[in-house]
Parts: sequence; structure tokens; C-alpha cells
Amino acid sequence: MSAAADQPLTRIMALHALEYCERLFFLEEVEEIRFADQAVYDGRRLHEEMPEYIELTNFTLESPTLGIRGKVDCIRSVDGNWIPYEYKKGHAKKSSSRGIYEAWPSDEIQVAAYAMLLEEHFGQRIPEGKVYYASDHRTVSVPVDEQMRSRVRQAISRAEALRASTERPHITTNERLCARCSLAPVCLPEEERLLDSPKREVIRLFPEDREKLDLHVASHGAYIRRSGLSLVVEQRDGEKEVFPSEQIKLSIHGQSVQLSTQALMLCAEKGIAVHWLTGGGNYIGSVTKAAGGVQRRLRQYKALTDDAVKLALAKKLVLAKMESQLRYVLRCTRGKPRSNTVVTAVEAIRHAVSHSQKVKTTEELLGWEGSAAKAYFACFAEFTADELEAGMAFSHRNRRPPKDPANALLSFYYGMLYKDCVEAITVVGLDPTIGFYHQPRSQAYPLALDLMEIFRVSLCDITAMGTIHRKQWDVEEDFTKAGDQVWLSEAGKKKAIAAYERRKQDTWKHPVIGYSLSYDRAIELEVRLLEKEWSGRPGLFAQSRLR
Repeated sequence: MSAAADQPLTRIMALHALEYCERLFFLEEVEEIRFADQAVYDGRRLHEEMPEYIELTNFTLESPTLGIRGKVDCIRSVDGNWIPYEYKKGHAKKSSSRGIYEAWPSDEIQVAAYAMLLEEHFGQRIPEGKVYYASDHRTVSVPVDEQMRSRVRQAISRAEALRASTERPHITTNERLCARCSLAPVCLPEEERLLDSPKREVIRLFPEDREKLDLHVASHGAYIRRSGLSLVVEQRDGEKEVFPSEQIKLSIHGQSVQLSTQALMLCAEKGIAVHWLTGGGNYIGSVTKAAGGVQRRLRQYKALTDDAVKLALAKKLVLAKMESQLRYVLRCTRGKPRSNTVVTAVEAIRHAVSHSQKVKTTEELLGWEGSAAKAYFACFAEFTADELEAGMAFSHRNRRPPKDPANALLSFYYGMLYKDCVEAITVVGLDPTIGFYHQPRSQAYPLALDLMEIFRVSLCDITAMGTIHRKQWDVEEDFTKAGDQVWLSEAGKKKAIAAYERRKQDTWKHPVIGYSLSYDRAIELEVRLLEKEWSGRPGLFAQSRLR
């Protein structure tokens, strides 16, 4: 066996992942998705604390003949024989039938592969390897016999075959492996199993809340610079705030905010997403670190160039949006006499919901979505009638540019949501320029516009209406008007951003999956469920609804 000239050598750690779960191997080695969770950090710390008697550490080898490369934890010479050692933080496998301790299959493959590498390097046969399990202070011997060598060669061949594929392997049938896997939030195996057993209780493997805070810089003349591994935001009056880079995502509002080259380089190095928006909240662009390899995008392109797939996804999307609009109108009028406007709107949305699922083209679907939206926004004037004197009432939906404070606020929130959708799509590793419902008619990314439809009501409309009803706005201080255009002032943007970010941290229970998570996390989850429509098991995308 030998690797082709253009074939990358397989990491021995990747063989460990392959033996554990083929899907894990594919995600890590083919799609290049790697997350370091607490278990990974614990393992690294164990290796840093290995005993002093070890004779040789960090011994890196590679073999084009075998097609593998790796770094041995340590080797020792015993009676003239070299023995590779692997150090693991967990427990050894106890054989119930024989009452003895053994190495786990994935650990056997790993240490045997190291032994075969060392054989080629030293030119002498290595009969065994050893695995030390720190949790029970036990060293287990792994015979490197012909059967074990055959297992290693088969694993290398399987790894090379998976590298040549663009299709993800199926999730493992051993559910217990998933609970300890760092890539479970990407793989979402429990969610796939739900499709086969709808009544099962899903074990949460997806994080409930976000890992990083959204830092919005909107103050006129603010300057963002680097200090070590932190970002420092300096205001014009000299006030400074320091933010550790590993804890933030960055959004810059308006042209007067400056970002130093050193700060931008730190963001690029640490994978910190940086987004730029206009003063009115329109999205301009971003610098983000994309995840995953080309295989994910190839699957996306293949799926979203199929008209039948696109229409089916668009129907799910529009249904989710319209049903949330309907539920919000009903919620706002619960326990109150409903006016003719509301009754007519409810009937119109229900009519659109029913007919939208029978359409044969995207154009027909757009017509029914537009009909429902017109009826939906007609209710907003009635919901905000008491705010007419304060200047925060809706008359009708207007944009490009918004002509009153209420519409300016709503448009600003839609811009914020668009930014969050772009980031979620990029984090997952999909291409935001290839969508299934919206067409590429402007600079906006179609897939981000698609994803927004699921969250417009829950994140933007409810937030806007809630702040209006709580009388949080001062039209004179919080908005600026020039001709027909109205937009948020610097003070208004700070209020709007604070309310939006609070709303993103509200938690809700997914009606199908069954566990609770923040809206911030829900956006990423929805992108991953969308990807499953063509690279896993379809059926869970766009199932969330406003309660």
C-alpha cells in the first residue's frame, strides 16, 4: 500500500476518529470541521503533564508507503524493543466475559498505526504498543500482530475512500458515542434519530446559548484598536472599554467608526466575525472565517439547482413565516373584540396558508406570501393606534427608505437579523449566495434572505412592537429625519440594539425537537437543519413556529 502522489497522508489521529465513528472522521478530515471541547483540553493537559521518565516525546513521522503520518506520544526501549505509548485521560475497556482490561478499538488502531510507522523508521519489527488510561491508572498492552496490521491497513483504505466522496456517512448506530463527541452540535445525530422515532425524548447535544457576545460599536467617532489579545473601544470623550477577543463578535455601525489594521488582523486570526452596517442599519459586508471544506458547498449547489428541491423548501419556509404571522395577530387580539381589519386579515392569512402549499411555481408562492404580508401589516396600524400622538404609530409598511419612525425601527431590526443570518450561514460553512426562494437580484445574499423569513416575527416584529407599546421611544431624540427618510439616531440605535440583543437571549422550546434554546442559537440550529435537507435526513427544517 502506498499513497498516490497527490493524495494527502492520513493523520493517525484521524484513524482513531474513523474507528470511533465514520461520520466524525468525515466531518473532521474531509470537511475540516474541528472543535476543541473540554474533553480535548483535558487530553492536551494530560500530555503536557506526562512523567519525566519518558525517553522521547513529540516524535513526528510519516510514511508515503503506508499513507499515514503522526506524532507519537512517547516511545520506550524495553529489552531492545521499541514500544510506542499512547496516553488517554479516560478509562480502559473492561471485558465482562474475561474480566480483564483492554484498549478501546479506536485506541488499538491508533497505537498499532504508530508501531507500524516506527517499524519503517527503525527498520525493526515492533510487536506491541501500550495505552495508558489515566482515569484508572492502568496500562494496557496491544499486540501488533498480523490481524491488527490488517485492521490498520483496512482503516487507511477506508479513510482514502471517504476522502474521495462528497457524501457524509450515516450517523452511528451506537448512540452512546454521540454524547461524548465534540462535533455532536454539527452532526446533530439526536435530531436525525427523531425522524425515525418521533416520540423519543431528544438528548440535548446542541448548545442552549451562544458562546460569544455581540459587540456593537455605533458611537460617532469611536476607534477600535488592538491591545494584546483584546479589542479596545475608545470613544471621542476618551472613555475606553476592553473586550477579550475570544468572547466577542463585532458589528460596526456607520462610517465614522474606525477599526485599526492590527485589530482587524486579530479578528481574522481569531476567527472573529466583523460586520459593517450603514447608519440606517443596512448591511454592507463582513469579514468572517468560513468553516468546512468544499464538499459542503458541492452538496448545497447540487441540491439548490434542483427546482423540485427548491420549491419544496420554499413552501416549508413560507408556511413557517405565514403561520407565525397568523399566530402573532391572534395573540395580539386575544381576549379583545376583533375589528373588521383584523378579522379580514386573519381570513386572508389563513387563505394564503392553505393555497400556498398547492402552488406549482415559486412565482405563485411569492404571490400568496405577499398577500399574507399585506394583510399582516394592515393590522399594525390598529395595534399602534394609541401611539399616534407619540409619533410611533404604523400607517402602512414602507421602506427603501422608511418614511416614519415605526418603519425605520422595523427596517433596522431586519438589517440586524440579516447580519445574524449571514454569520450563522458562514459559521455552518454554507454559501450565502446560493438560496432556494429569494433570487439574486441585489447585493443581498439570497440564502440569508431565505433564513430571515423564519425569524422576522419572533425576533424583529415582536421586539419592535414591544418597545413601542412600552413607550421606550422619544421621536425627537431617537430618530433623525431628512426629507422623506427617517432613521435612528445614535441614541436610538443604542436603544434598538440593546432591545434586540435581549430578545435574542430569550429562550423558547422547539415544537418538534423538544428542547429549549435561545433565539441566538436557534438561527444557527436552523441552518444546520437546512443542511440536513440534502446531507443528512430531511424533515426538520422550518418546523419552528411562534407559540
